[in-house]
Amino acid sequence: MTGSLLEVIALDARDAVAAEEGGADRLEIVADMASDGLTPAAETVAEISKVCALPQMVMLRADPTFLATPESLEGLRRDAKALAEAGAAGFVFGFLDAEGGVDLAATEAMIHAVAPLPWTFHRAVDHAADVQAGWRAVRLLPNLATVLTSGAPGGVGDGLPVLKTRCEAGDGPLIMAGGGLRPAHVPVLLEYGVRAFHVGSAVRASWSDPVDPFLVRRWRTLID
Repeated sequence: MTGSLLEVIALDARDAVAAEEGGADRLEIVADMASDGLTPAAETVAEISKVCALPQMVMLRADPTFLATPESLEGLRRDAKALAEAGAAGFVFGFLDAEGGVDLAATEAMIHAVAPLPWTFHRAVDHAADVQAGWRAVRLLPNLATVLTSGAPGGVGDGLPVLKTRCEAGDGPLIMAGGGLRPAHVPVLLEYGVRAFHVGSAVRASWSDPVDPFLVRRWRTLID
């Protein structure tokens, strides 16, 4: 892998092949972007495994909220097992409680369910009632590969001050910047010490269009 990590959202095998062709390092596999990304079918992961060598980080999220119930966690555990068997290299999840704090019990239950595979804490952290407290809760959890974050619910443009603070606190290596990421943000983030970047809508004309390898290549060049 080159100096910086480029992760691309893929909805299907065609997206995955295009992302690989454009120079991506890793995929995030999701379904239903109208709900900001939910758990995909195991069949999708298996199909991608056949045609694309990139590691697949697979979303585990049952509904558009960040809340977990015993029933939803049980479902996600079953999903994780099927998705791992289908070829998932790791998972993407994260939960908040009703007060907006990181739900450590639910998150730790899923870490245990997917072990020993690595995982990403997703943008739930940006929606925490106290973002800094959320980061303190998440950053030391076992097998954590990256935290997908824009620093603020409104996207990277709003969250740059938070991302700068997190880098100054030593969390730069954990940060994967994504959510409203624009090319103009990249030089600033690189200067802060961010080395992982996540793109979805930026590499396709719309969510109903496939990933464009030419646009992926532009991001690859930019972050390198």
